[in-house]
Amino acid sequence: MTSKIAAIGGLTLAACCWTSAASAHGIVGDRFFPATLITDDPAVADELSLPTVDSFKTADAPPDTQTDISAEWSKRLTSNFGVSFDGAWTDLKTPGGDISGFQNFGTTFKYLAYTNAPHEVMVSVGMEVEWGATGDSRVGADSSTTLTPTLYFGKGAGDLPDSMGWAKPLALTGVIGYAAPLEHDATRSLETGFALEYSLRYLSSHVRDIGLPSFVNELTPLVEVQLDTPLGVRRTASTGTINPGVLWSGHHIQLGVEAMAPINSASGHTVGAIFQIHWFLDDMFPRSIGKPIW
Repeated sequence: MTSKIAAIGGLTLAACCWTSAASAHGIVGDRFFPATLITDDPAVADELSLPTVDSFKTADAPPDTQTDISAEWSKRLTSNFGVSFDGAWTDLKTPGGDISGFQNFGTTFKYLAYTNAPHEVMVSVGMEVEWGATGDSRVGADSSTTLTPTLYFGKGAGDLPDSMGWAKPLALTGVIGYAAPLEHDATRSLETGFALEYSLRYLSSHVRDIGLPSFVNELTPLVEVQLDTPLGVRRTASTGTINPGVLWSGHHIQLGVEAMAPINSASGHTVGAIFQIHWFLDDMFPRSIGKPIW
């Protein structure tokens, strides 16, 4: 199973503000696109994912238990253009003993290219760079640098007719990337991911308040799907996971948890799990580190 995960940090953050609506991150029209755990959302923002922890059994025979602890820091250079830095530490429990080390570090450049507020559309383009040989090959870090031009998109259903009010809280976000290792003759792949979301915040604020507690109104149930499809290789199956879960989005912080179900035996054994704490730096520090440099 392929997973892009981020620069490890040993930072403990304690102060959390459990209030209602987010103000700056991932908003187009009435739609708030939360930061998703497996697939990247289309927003360009100042944010920090720390930590992200996932654990699952690999497709090896016999399977290893892999645990990743990761982080990602995203910084806006302008209001529409940003850069992110990511990496992860991996622990493998194998029949021959434990192996641990860093994955390759990565950098992502993202540009918010298009928004349409009435139709709740957000589209970004970007380039993801995985820097080869910056991690430990014993935990699966490649020696080759990989470039992945990527399209990110989000579409809310708020423009549906009022007769379909129950469906207006729905939203779809996704990524489509072409991973091209710079090493000669290395396999290239199509990396795709989608998240189908149902925003209870949108339901209570823009459709109908059905009297749910304020904490529940901040929840977004969702299902994410991540696929990695090798190109130009016959009889090689796609790998990936289906990830049902839920996000809680406050003013400064977001909590997320999902199951990780492999789509086939080549993707892993048994159902794993992923948990993330995500910090909205643009809302926490709007006059300093949370604002664009230019």
